Amino acid sequence: MNVRYARRGLASLAVASVALLAGGCGAEDKPIANKPATTTVAPPGTSGTQEQQPAEEPTETLAVLKGRKGLELAINSVERDAGGFVTIKGRLKNTSETATIIPAQMSGDETEVVKHGNSLGGATLVDSVGKKRYYVLRDTDGRPLTTSALDSLGPGKSTPVFMQFPAPPASTTEVSFQLPTFEPATLKLS
Repeated sequence: MNVRYARRGLASLAVASVALLAGGCGAEDKPIANKPATTTVAPPGTSGTQEQQPAEEPTETLAVLKGRKGLELAINSVERDAGGFVTIKGRLKNTSETATIIPAQMSGDETEVVKHGNSLGGATLVDSVGKKRYYVLRDTDGRPLTTSALDSLGPGKSTPVFMQFPAPPASTTEVSFQLPTFEPATLKLS
C-alpha cells in the first residue's frame, strides 16, 4: 500500500469523525416539531421551588393506640390472607412538639429479634377465646417481619408501618393487639 494513499485515508477518516461528532452535539437544541415541549407549572398559591408531597390515600382508621412521649399508632388495615398470615398496616406518628426517640421496648425482649435493631417485633395478637398469643413472624435469620430501622420521629412526623403474624383459626374474628409501651386495642379480623 502506498503511504500517500494511507495518509489521505487517515485524514479523510479524521475529518469524517469530527463531522459526525460535531453533528451529534447540540442535536437537542431545538425541539422536534412533532414532539411537544414539556413545561412544569406550579399549582396556584405555591412557589415553583417547593417540593410537592404525594397526596396520601384516604384510609380508614380502625384503631388509634397511644404510646409514650406523644407517639401514636393508627391502624389502617388488618388483612387475613389465604396463606395463613395476618398483616397489620398503619402509621406511627409523633404528636409531640419535639423529636421523639422510638423506645427500644417496642422491639420486644427476644434476643434473636433485638439483635436486628429497633422494630415493632414486640407486637403480639392475643386470641382470648382460643387462649393463644401470636408473635410477629421472623425470617430464617431471625429478623422480624415488621417495619424495622426505626430510630426517631421529628415533631408532627409519621412513617408507615406493618407487622405480619401467623393467622389465628378462621373461627377467631377478634383479637387484642398489643405493642410494648402502647395501650392495647381490639381488632376485627376479616
